[in-house]
Amino acid sequence: MSVGTSSRAIVERFVDAVFPPRAVYAHCDIPCGIYDPIDAQLSALTIVRMDQLIAELVPPAMDGKPEDRATYISKLSRYTTVKEQHAEKLKTEVRVIWGDFFTPDHAKQFPQIHELTWKIMKQASKTRQGTGLADAQELLQLVQEFAEIFWQAKGAKPHRVPSMQKPGGELVVPGA
Repeated sequence: MSVGTSSRAIVERFVDAVFPPRAVYAHCDIPCGIYDPIDAQLSALTIVRMDQLIAELVPPAMDGKPEDRATYISKLSRYTTVKEQHAEKLKTEVRVIWGDFFTPDHAKQFPQIHELTWKIMKQASKTRQGTGLADAQELLQLVQEFAEIFWQAKGAKPHRVPSMQKPGGELVVPGA
């Protein structure tokens, strides 16, 4: 280490001792501090809607026209693909907020956050494995609970509003 380098290191350590750096958190590894669980909630509603659409599909008759079979398979494939994409998006959104926004102090204030996040991950996987509407509704409920904790951690009073989307349901949003 050269004299200039060691002097600089000493000065930096002194500055850090006098003015300790504070921790910063961000969803994109840049400290912008922008987080919102709305995308996770919309993905959960999309999963609910895809399961609704799948349940409404009427399989073609065994002796039906090939184009009816093709239409059925196409719709089922599209609904399933969208559901898969939104389950993964939901998991990513929740993981980022949990890993980057929530601090140890938040975990003390909301000790259920770790288990809730784990439950969301497992439930999102479960919704990918089947088409049960009850499983999708359970996922939506867990994500809403996550959103409520998130907004409380930010100092807001969360409340629910109608989603105004085809699957129905509610969205958790911040209040004053």
